[in-house]
Amino acid sequence: MSTTMRAAVCVRAGGPEVLEIRELPMPPVRDGWSLVRVEGAGLNRSELRTRQGHSPNVKFPRVLGIECVGTVVDSTDAALPVGQTVAAVMGEMGREFDGGYAEYALLPNSLLMPISTTLPWDVLAALPETYLTAQGSLDALGVVPGAPGRLLIRGGTSSVGMAAASIASAHGLRTAATTRRTEKMDALRAVGVDHVLLDDGGSLADVVHRVWPEGPDYVLDLIGTATVPDSLKLVRRGGTVCVAGSLSGWLIREFEPIAMIPPGTRLTAFHSDSLKGAAGAPVLQRVVGEVEAGVYRPNVDRVFALDDIVEAHRHMENDQATGKVVVLPGTKF
Repeated sequence: MSTTMRAAVCVRAGGPEVLEIRELPMPPVRDGWSLVRVEGAGLNRSELRTRQGHSPNVKFPRVLGIECVGTVVDSTDAALPVGQTVAAVMGEMGREFDGGYAEYALLPNSLLMPISTTLPWDVLAALPETYLTAQGSLDALGVVPGAPGRLLIRGGTSSVGMAAASIASAHGLRTAATTRRTEKMDALRAVGVDHVLLDDGGSLADVVHRVWPEGPDYVLDLIGTATVPDSLKLVRRGGTVCVAGSLSGWLIREFEPIAMIPPGTRLTAFHSDSLKGAAGAPVLQRVVGEVEAGVYRPNVDRVFALDDIVEAHRHMENDQATGKVVVLPGTKF
C-alpha cells in the first residue's frame, strides 16, 4: 500500500476555491479505528456551511465529508474484516477528524456499518446520509407503512426530499412536494410524487389547499427555520411537522411556541447523528435491499472525480442539483 493518498483539503473558510487537492500521508491505524478505502462520498449542505466558516468547532486545514462508503483495508476489529464493504455517517467525520473527501479515511470502528450489496459505488454513496435522514424523519413524523396519510415535503428536490418521496410512495402515502424551479418538476414525478407544487414565493397555502383542502397530515420541512412557522399553519390541526433540514439556517428568530404551534399540532425534528454506527446499520441495509429490488428510486444528480471537487461544491452551492451529488475519489473522468 502506498504511504500517501490524495485528498481534497479545505485550507480555510471561503468559497469553493479553498478546497485544494493535496498529497497527504496515509493515516496510521490506531486502536479502535480502521482504515477504509473510500470508493464514494456523498456531498452535503453541512459541508458547504463548514467550508464557508459556519462550523465554529472545525479547525482548518480539514478534509471535509460527513459520510462515505468503501472497503476496509486495515482493521482493528474482527467484526470488520479486510475487504468488508462499509458505510459511515456523522460522528464528527469531516469536523473533529478528517472525512470522506479522500482516497482513504481513518474512521472509528463504532461508526462503520457493514453492508452487503451489489449496487455500484455511485448509487451506494448516494444512500447513507440521505436515506437515513429521510427514514428517520418519516419515523419522527409517525408515518407507518400501509397507513393512509398525506405528506407534504418542502424542499422536495433536495437529496433528502427525493429520498423521502421515494420511501413515502413505497409506503402508500399520498405525497406532495415543492420546488422553486419548473425544470425540476419532472424529477419529483419520477420518484413517485403525486402532486408537484411550484413554490414561487406566493401563498403556498393556496397551492396546497387546492390539492388538499383540509391540509396535509404531515409536513417534512427541509427548508427549515424560515418556513417552519408557515408549515405549522399548513398542516391540518392535529398533524405533525418535522424539521430535518436547515437550508435557511439554524435559528427560528422570535419563536413563540404558544402563538405559533396550533393546539394539538406537533412539532418535532430529526438529526442523522442518531442513526450513526450500530443504530443505523440495519436501517441502511434495509434501504439498500429496497433499492436493489427497485422499490426505492434513488436519484444521483451528478458524479464528480476528486479533482473536480471545486466544481462539485459550486454545483451544490448554486442549487443546480436535483438529488444527490457524489464524488468518487478513486475514479478519473
